[in-house]
Amino acid sequence: MGRTVLAAVALLSVTALTGSAAAAPGRAAGHFDRPQPGFAPADTHLMEGTPAGAGLDPDPIAAAQRQLDAWTERTPGREHPMYGGAVSLLAHDGIVVHREATGEELRYADDRGTELPADHREPMRTNTIFDVASITKLFTSIATLQLVDGGELDLDAPVARYLPEFGNRGKEEITVRQLLTHTSGLPSIVELWKLPPEQRIPHVMNLTPEHPPGTNYEYSDPNMITLGVLVSRLAGEPLDQVVRHRITEPLGMADTGYRPPESELHRIAATEFQTDPPRGMVRGEVHDENAWALGGVAGQAGIFSTADDLAVLGQALLNGGAYGGHRILSTEQVEQLMTNFNEEFPGHAHGLGFELDQRWYMAGLSGPRSAGHTGYTGTSLVLDPASRSIAVLLTNRVHPSREWGSNNPSRQALAQGMAKALAVPPRRGSTSWHAPASGVLTTDELGPTAGPVQLSFEAFVDTQDDPDGRDALSVESSVDGADWRPVPLTASGEGAPEGPQRSLAGAGHRAWWSVRAEVPAEPGQRVRLRWRYDTDEQYEGRGVNVDAVHAADHDSTLLDGEAEAGRLRPKGWQEVSR
Repeated sequence: MGRTVLAAVALLSVTALTGSAAAAPGRAAGHFDRPQPGFAPADTHLMEGTPAGAGLDPDPIAAAQRQLDAWTERTPGREHPMYGGAVSLLAHDGIVVHREATGEELRYADDRGTELPADHREPMRTNTIFDVASITKLFTSIATLQLVDGGELDLDAPVARYLPEFGNRGKEEITVRQLLTHTSGLPSIVELWKLPPEQRIPHVMNLTPEHPPGTNYEYSDPNMITLGVLVSRLAGEPLDQVVRHRITEPLGMADTGYRPPESELHRIAATEFQTDPPRGMVRGEVHDENAWALGGVAGQAGIFSTADDLAVLGQALLNGGAYGGHRILSTEQVEQLMTNFNEEFPGHAHGLGFELDQRWYMAGLSGPRSAGHTGYTGTSLVLDPASRSIAVLLTNRVHPSREWGSNNPSRQALAQGMAKALAVPPRRGSTSWHAPASGVLTTDELGPTAGPVQLSFEAFVDTQDDPDGRDALSVESSVDGADWRPVPLTASGEGAPEGPQRSLAGAGHRAWWSVRAEVPAEPGQRVRLRWRYDTDEQYEGRGVNVDAVHAADHDSTLLDGEAEAGRLRPKGWQEVSR
């Protein structure tokens, strides 16, 4: 722990000389609609830069940061701030485009929210160290797959092969893979701090599954506690040393590890004032009670880190397992981190240890391979291989009390700011129509027509993929401007739904669709068309874009949206160039 400023400067200097993060010719830096296959070059290093220098729009990032700042004050709908402070970091294509601290790392004196005197508070800094809580699970997962790389571990073998004491009470057939994907059937919660120390790990080994292995998804700390014991057993050293020797030291993550030294206390964000167990204001010790009961080192929690260190870990994974000339994991194993093994459990997409495609905190960065994790203390890490982007948000939202609520809106805001900073260039011409939220785009009267109208347009759709039709793009027609009727749409392109659709929704494909429709009309009738985008208040995607609108009957063109943009009237839509 304790990276010096000099060392940080030196690292940046070496990076500038040895690892260019600038976009190579032909690469789609700064784009959302040109997803990248595979991984970034293994020699990609993080460099300092700006959003504009990385091909991004700086405004959505700045807007997201303003929201993060505002949430350090009393938040609408709450009687208190969302968190005492936060550190945010965004990186794209190897360039750190945003890094900012807001609020305070120490603000309160007790669990009632009594504020410390101003001269006793401590400001949040960009190098503040956080208890990252369940982001620890990612380190445990990587350490597990390192054993697979080394031929010491078989993912589909029973855990009891490596931990014989685990093979009881119906756990004999639980596999290592099922621990990593939370499909083991083990219960979600244990309360080890209520047990004598000598009984804590034996208690985990003697748990009884609540479901047969592989039949149910249940996010479970005992899964990862067990993996931590397994990793330590096979590696022949304590888990904290495994993480240090095999992950953080090779990657130069000097501020990351279990049980930070007391000398770094001034840099560590405070967490909760705990009364049960009676620990007082927790700072510099792990917040998670089970990890605390296990001496601060466990597979599910216990690691402390900084935004910059987590960005390095993220870039190593976007690079396919290598960073700074050191390989911590084979590309094959990194692919398993980002492959969904839980298809039979919709909504719980999971690689080996990594959550996938979770719009509730990844927002517009979510996609089939988008990987990451959150931490109970208010932390999150999002990796988007498709755009080669990283979003790190570290907050102390449990300071001073977990009862103060969730910080999910801040997680969404930062990831969404990054998604919207990425470009979706027009399909044709210099602008397209974009609806970031609910809105209507209406034509003026078209006609009189010679009969049915053939409508075509290009659509970019990145929304919540909801079977109930929320967050969807639809087209409606009217002959009187009052009675509007839906127009069935047929889309083609990567990820497009098959056959006629009442509305268009979906995410992850990141491709423009060509859309066709026939609008009923009698000869001599005049018609109006409108594009309606409806969203709920839950989760967001990148939004929708419409371009190259063309309407014609069998006699003539009724509307050429590229030449006659003034005939389209927006409400909640806007003309955008990217």
